[in-house]
Amino acid sequence: MNQSLRIAVADDEADMRDYLADVLPDLGHTVVGAAATGRELLALCTAEQPDLVISDIRMPDMDGIDAAAAICRERTVPVILVSGYHDAELVNRAEQAHVLAYLIKPVQRPHLETAIAIAWRRFDEFTALRKEAADLRQTLEDRKLIEQAKGVLMKKAGLTEADAFRRLQKLARDENRKMVDLAKMILTAEKALGPG
Repeated sequence: MNQSLRIAVADDEADMRDYLADVLPDLGHTVVGAAATGRELLALCTAEQPDLVISDIRMPDMDGIDAAAAICRERTVPVILVSGYHDAELVNRAEQAHVLAYLIKPVQRPHLETAIAIAWRRFDEFTALRKEAADLRQTLEDRKLIEQAKGVLMKKAGLTEADAFRRLQKLARDENRKMVDLAKMILTAEKALGPG
């Protein structure tokens, strides 16, 4: 991986924070801040908007899993958890909280480098899928509006479905607008002119 990331780190152990602050720049990344508690991590992520978060699980005031979930409610960001513990309950909670990697202490540099690369790659894929899904939802919503506008044209102007569609297309070309924008205007006009 040759992309430099802005990374927020959190661990209640100063030695671990120092280790991450030393190793991450060697791997080509920037540490935007180091937190000792879950609440500090939340504040750090709000202020710095990091590309990636690396957090211990067991910390004072809010554990790393709850912090990861809270961070991702505000803005989705990949999270790597680091812990001395790996019981099934923790792993299950981590799976539910946008965690893309789970490393067991002591964390070795090659494992950290690999986890960052894989987490970032998976996050990229996830982001692309989310955008594709949002685009598809928007296309469906636009299509519904165009269909409704066609229905108005068919009813008000006595046009066939094909003619109504062609009229929308022509208007869009003539006005240099998107068909969905014209459809919205037609639906708004119909509502304004309809029975109150």
